[in-house]
Amino acid sequence: MGSGPTGQLRQALPSLLRITRRFWPYIRKERGLAGGALGAMLLGVFIRLLEPWPLKVLVDSVLIRPPQPVTVPGFGTLSTSAVIAAVAVSVVIIVGLRALTAYASTVGFAVVANRVLTAIRTDLYAHLQRLSLSFHSTARSGELTSRVIGDVGMLRDVVVTAALPMLGSVLILVGMIAVLFVMRWELALLALVPLPILLIRSSQLSNRIREVSRKQRKREGAMASTVTETMSAIKVVQALSLEAAFLRAFGQQNSKNLKESAKSARLSAGLERSVDVLIAVSTALVMWFGARLVLRQELSPGDLLVFLTYLKNAFKPVQDFAKYTGRLAKASAAGERILEVLDRVPDVRDLPDAVPAPVFRGHVRFENVHFGYDRKRPFLRGLHLEIQPGQQVAVVGMSGAGKSTILALLLRLYDPTSGRVTIDGHDLPEYTLESLRSQISVVLQENLLFAASLHDNIAYARPDATRQEVREAAQLANADEFIMALPDGYDTVVGERGQTLSGGQRQRIAVARAALRRTPLLILDEPTNGLDRENEQLVMQALSELTRGRTSIFVTHNLQHASQADLIVYLEEGRVLERGSHSELLALGGRYAALYRSQSEAIAWEDESHAVPR
Repeated sequence: MGSGPTGQLRQALPSLLRITRRFWPYIRKERGLAGGALGAMLLGVFIRLLEPWPLKVLVDSVLIRPPQPVTVPGFGTLSTSAVIAAVAVSVVIIVGLRALTAYASTVGFAVVANRVLTAIRTDLYAHLQRLSLSFHSTARSGELTSRVIGDVGMLRDVVVTAALPMLGSVLILVGMIAVLFVMRWELALLALVPLPILLIRSSQLSNRIREVSRKQRKREGAMASTVTETMSAIKVVQALSLEAAFLRAFGQQNSKNLKESAKSARLSAGLERSVDVLIAVSTALVMWFGARLVLRQELSPGDLLVFLTYLKNAFKPVQDFAKYTGRLAKASAAGERILEVLDRVPDVRDLPDAVPAPVFRGHVRFENVHFGYDRKRPFLRGLHLEIQPGQQVAVVGMSGAGKSTILALLLRLYDPTSGRVTIDGHDLPEYTLESLRSQISVVLQENLLFAASLHDNIAYARPDATRQEVREAAQLANADEFIMALPDGYDTVVGERGQTLSGGQRQRIAVARAALRRTPLLILDEPTNGLDRENEQLVMQALSELTRGRTSIFVTHNLQHASQADLIVYLEEGRVLERGSHSELLALGGRYAALYRSQSEAIAWEDESHAVPR
């Protein structure tokens, strides 16, 4: 069974401790500032314990007795007016010092929390980028965004607004209960009589609040995923008139989240009000018994007043527990979602003994490579392929034959199930991922441009490139002319994903990016797919310049383009079925020759159908 206002805290405690242990290295870096903030908090607790005592002096020494001089040790005899003035000034000093320490501890802990969680968010984002494609192919991007932005934000807010105040509340509670027992142990025990009832009531609600909090965070992640997916594919959504369907799905998730939020608020409010009532019962019992002690002259009125003030302040942390435990449950859920990502080990990562790769010559080998996205169903089956330095290789075949998979293995986006991929005779895992991928340029079928200037989009390939080098790369890619025709030239900012440019223009920017990188290996994955004839010719001209003198692998369905390669590899069902030059494969009369004839006839028929009769 759970326990009192701390019941939910106890339920969440293992999770919170695990989160704290996992993030301790971040906290340790801020130990100086955190120690200062903790010292200010402890000083504030001591000052809070002094607050009621001026009131006791005023009641017992001035208000109850007839006005007469008061002897104060160390200060001599003071008149009644002086005592009243001293009490008033002491109240201002005590409250002022408490406010100062509270300000110092609050600001100090807030700065620590923000620094720590900013570092965690940065590392979480970096870790997500390192996770393998096998993870990202199944994860929802909106859900991941929710973890980076929403969950870290939730954790930061709760640390500042709940966890640290609760720590102060615990210290105040312990200090005041200790003073209560020193002052009058009978009254202290009487004040704790309602505590078992409070524990039972809290335990009834604790698990429910925690479970509702978990559902809320999960549902908010689902909503973020829906929004992200809709916005990233807005063209398709509008073209297919799917707005109503997505709105309906989002509305259902939003309504369920509203119900969970209302339920959480209702449970938390019920717990807080229960605490209020039980505190009132405790106060009434102390007032009843304490007044009887005063009447019997076993306790002074000032002592009773101090006791009641302590009791009120001691139960204030208990009220805070009821308020903060719901927030801590949300923090627990958010922290677990963050750790779930941080604790995931990338399938592809640097080995402990990996070293930076030397400059590659470009000799690539696939030796008996087996690979499957599902390990039980191999996709590549005993693939053998050798590419000489500077050789231009076209990889062709029907859809699903494994063409793009070869490129992914060379980039080490995946590792083979068995067999090995080598460059210049060395296994790829021998090298660090950064040094490997920095020597391979890529032009894809759908190249992503960022919401930045065209200059920056090209320069992402090599951030230290000069402006002249960026323009030379664009000229090689046949992109300089259309860029200079834009209002701001190379400083023109393109829309998100480059949607303000045509497909051909985006491809030429991608070619410019690859040209600027100047790497010994080049990967081209259907770079002309979906382009019209004019843009296709411009891109192919640029690629012809780009591939000169480099080892290049060109995946394409267009055999007219493949025919220009030094070596053509025809894949079928994950195996190399045919290999050779264009003329050799035509002479072989196999699958490649049949497919080439079919494509040539289709192109001839298309040209004839579009010809203008004289």
